[in-house]
Amino acid sequence: MKLRRHGIAPLASRNSARLALATDLPASVLADFTGTSISNSTRWTGYAKRDWLDYIASRKQR
Repeated sequence: MKLRRHGIAPLASRNSARLALATDLPASVLADFTGTSISNSTRWTGYAKRDWLDYIASRKQR
C-alpha cells in the first residue's frame, strides 16, 4: 500500500479517528456517520468511556 510506504498505518489511523468521533458523538449518530452497525458503534463509544445520559436528557428537554 502507498500509505505504508510513507510510514502511515491505515488501520491504526482509522481506529484513532473512529475513537475520536466516539468521544464526541452518541453511538446512534456515529453509526449513521460512519455507515457501521449500531452494535459496532456502541462498542466504540464504550471504548471512549463516554456517558451520554446528559446528552439524552438535554435532547428530551428541548
